[in-house]
Amino acid sequence: MGFFKSIIDSFRKNEDKDKYLSGLDRSKKTFGDRIRALSNSFHGINDELLEEIMVILLESDVGINTAQKIVDRFEADAADIKKFDSMEDYLINVLYEFYQEEGDKEIQYNEEGPTVIFMVGVNGSGKTTTSAKLIQYYQNQGKKVAVAAADTFRAGAVDQIEEWANRLDAPCIKGKPNQDPSSVLVDACRYARENDIDILLCDTAGRLQNKANLMKELSKMSRVVKKEIETAPHEVWLVLDATTGQNGISQAKLFLEATDVTGIILTKMDGTAKGGVVLAIRDLLHIPVRFLGLGEKPEDLKPFDIGMFLIGITKGLEQDA
Repeated sequence: MGFFKSIIDSFRKNEDKDKYLSGLDRSKKTFGDRIRALSNSFHGINDELLEEIMVILLESDVGINTAQKIVDRFEADAADIKKFDSMEDYLINVLYEFYQEEGDKEIQYNEEGPTVIFMVGVNGSGKTTTSAKLIQYYQNQGKKVAVAAADTFRAGAVDQIEEWANRLDAPCIKGKPNQDPSSVLVDACRYARENDIDILLCDTAGRLQNKANLMKELSKMSRVVKKEIETAPHEVWLVLDATTGQNGISQAKLFLEATDVTGIILTKMDGTAKGGVVLAIRDLLHIPVRFLGLGEKPEDLKPFDIGMFLIGITKGLEQDA
């Protein structure tokens, strides 16, 4: 199948392939290895096979509605498939097209000055650590990066991001404990403009007492940065802990009601066996996954690629496809 060969070839050439393989190993054991085990009883496309695929999707945390859509698409054009290898490759093709159906907008970078990126998410999602990893990611691209420590209400949050920034030799604009986070962002935007910063990462508060407070706070943050940098914020990235699975999607819906989220960063993917949540996020939230956290080190945050992801959770590189 030409499609499958193309994504395998792309995978082999990608410098991130080893990290994708190691970071997605748990998900591969619960998804790819179980799909491959179906070869022992494969007798063509029948109700029993479809049911098995449905169970595997559900246990990979795809979710019932999304899993049913995938199985329906798979069944619609798979009747003539007689060989297991062809069936497996076709399933991967279906998953690929399912994710890609809406198409992803490119990340919006500001060509007229600093690019302002809001980092949002609940406490414990890995938001602050991910902000630190993004500092290094953009520094490796030759960008001047600064971070705004606007999570002023969580004990230790400012110290945490400041420590990372110092370690990575990046400016950290911070306020006092319990200071209005919007005022920190004003200072950060002015610093970014005056010092020719390319990327300003804004580590915002992760409080979720209620939707009204969240909407009010995020709305105020957006207003104040827009006054300083007209087109800001350019991106709003929601950080979700992949190990929370479907619960993370419930969190995401609350943030989507509160602000214009433009992308998802899934952390702790190496710590979950339920990588199928990527497909559920795409189907239910209609937002692209931008990065995957595939380990604890700063360099373990990798740009998301659906082809790389699907090879990582299915076949890896253990056979010629």
